[in-house]
Amino acid sequence: MNDLVKKNIEEKSVVWFSATNQYVVLENKTSDILFQLNKGVSFDEISKDLENEFQIPLVDALSFVQQIHDDIYIPNSSQKELETKENTTYNATKFSITKFYKIGDQVFKVDFQSEFEEYLVHPKFAHLEIDTSKDIHHTFQVFTENNVTFLVIDKKFIGSWPRKDIHYFQGKFSMYIVQYMHDKPEDEWMGIFHASGLGNTKKSLLLLGDSGNGKSTSLAILQANGLTCLADDFVPIDIEKRNVYTFPSAISIKRNSLETLLPLYPELENTAEFHFKRLNKIVRFLPPKINQPNYNLPCNDLVFIKYEKNSGINFESISKIDAFQQLIPDSWISNKKENVEVFLDWFAKTNCYKLTYSENDKMVSTIKKLLSNDL
Repeated sequence: MNDLVKKNIEEKSVVWFSATNQYVVLENKTSDILFQLNKGVSFDEISKDLENEFQIPLVDALSFVQQIHDDIYIPNSSQKELETKENTTYNATKFSITKFYKIGDQVFKVDFQSEFEEYLVHPKFAHLEIDTSKDIHHTFQVFTENNVTFLVIDKKFIGSWPRKDIHYFQGKFSMYIVQYMHDKPEDEWMGIFHASGLGNTKKSLLLLGDSGNGKSTSLAILQANGLTCLADDFVPIDIEKRNVYTFPSAISIKRNSLETLLPLYPELENTAEFHFKRLNKIVRFLPPKINQPNYNLPCNDLVFIKYEKNSGINFESISKIDAFQQLIPDSWISNKKENVEVFLDWFAKTNCYKLTYSENDKMVSTIKKLLSNDL
């Protein structure tokens, strides 16, 4: 039997399947049938109830139940595992590059086999690099064999990822940084969100949006106007408090944003550029200004932001279901059932907005008012 969790949001049902760690938005009656199937109730019994409730032919009811079983229940009932294999020869691997990063009071040593592995990690953490250290808290080793990249931490094999799944490696690398810097193991995190987290002194919000919408540029503008950048692209929220925590990687700045940002951050003029061919983008990295590594703030606002030339400013509430379906694909949500329940309860209480703008000052004013509960 599958472990299922359901949350009713805006007259729809969001259902989580434990076997696949997938979320599906369904009509309420469809989710009721799913739960009946999961309990082992027969097709005939479910269909007869449908026949009586909706006054439809039994054959049509049977067909409907069969479709739900075949198209939704069965595909989400089989465990899907990422292929991973341990390499027992990593002790013999030659590492040509070693970096030291200081985050708070901890020092991380990272051994890279070559420039390829370095390029996967270093650009976003370069501002945290120190020359050397006698006190090392954790040692990460990254190497590649047969186009599969391996991660070993403190001599313990963590996982391996083929080239096509290299973003999963980057996510796992960052997840361990988060665990160590905040002293919280993986099952104490509700999720990691592909967003920008920022706040004032009392609360935070998430900026979300597709690549190219100007999310990180908006974050940089807001930081320059006195708000705190908690995290960019990799935003951790914990289970206990449902707070956004800091993650110290740099803000990604695309080339076409330089004209806007150089007056605010003159240092970007001489910052190195990195060409990420897989993503087809050229970026520079801007360090966040926060220097409190364990800082965290409550969050109950999600803002889908987009820069659009000559649009003025348009700020409005949007459907939570629409927001959920945009939020989930790029997010990592804990697959622990209790954590899933916390996540769905948290999301149901969030406020979801869409902000389209072309005037920076009005965008800044709107976000500040939202954070100050003045809207």
